[in-house]
Amino acid sequence: MAAKLSGGGGGKYNVEQNSDINVTPFVDIMLVLLIIFMVAAPLATVSIEVKLPTAVAEPQENPPKPVFISIQSDGDVFLGDFRTSVGSLGDDLRSQIRTRNPEEERIFIRGDQQTRYGDFMQVMNALQDNGFYSVALVGEDNSTQ
Repeated sequence: MAAKLSGGGGGKYNVEQNSDINVTPFVDIMLVLLIIFMVAAPLATVSIEVKLPTAVAEPQENPPKPVFISIQSDGDVFLGDFRTSVGSLGDDLRSQIRTRNPEEERIFIRGDQQTRYGDFMQVMNALQDNGFYSVALVGEDNSTQ
């Protein structure tokens, strides 16, 4: 309820009601919210390149006879010391681990730093297609530096 303090008409104690909505506080709040969103929106996007640090994990106990798959930078795939192809990788792995269960066998993948991601994914897909789901990636140990 607002009172009219000046103007003509009425007596000394005649108070007229002002039914206009005061939108000034509403506009102030909207402008503050607009500024907050304009500042916060660019911060929510991830467009900054980050060079991730190397992770140093505690060494795990090695299996009795580890199976290593090596991927060279030119895409050549080796099973242990023998060259193989992505198409015959599953059969070669099964012949190497005849006595062990493929689902429980952990396969270690070593890849050159310059290996293409597509070559790596072909090896991973071949392992999954042949029932080898326990895969570990081998990296260089930097904990001694």
